[in-house]
Amino acid sequence: MSGAPPPTGDDLVRVLATLANPHRLRVVAALARERAYVSGLARQLGISRALLQVHLRKLAAAGLVTARLELSEDGKAMNYYEVEPFVLTLTPAVIAAAVETLTVPDSGEQPGAQR
Repeated sequence: MSGAPPPTGDDLVRVLATLANPHRLRVVAALARERAYVSGLARQLGISRALLQVHLRKLAAAGLVTARLELSEDGKAMNYYEVEPFVLTLTPAVIAAAVETLTVPDSGEQPGAQR
């Protein structure tokens, strides 16, 4: 069992909302196999680089992926992405504890939404 503290309510909402998208699940699965640069990953997944960038930004904001700028052999700067190791254990007790720390949203705002 991991020694990591249980997620706060806002963190749990943010991570679950981020993973609740089939494109982002595919990105995480691809990056779990190997790190990749944007163009190569976009080709592999069959989506545009622009759409992939949107999903990578959301995954990075949730702390699920990180980027590292590296120079290729021909001198081009390339962003390589990789998955940050994470474990997400969902039990009724974990959810009950997380709910106690949720930020009370303003009217119409989602809990855990970035402000």
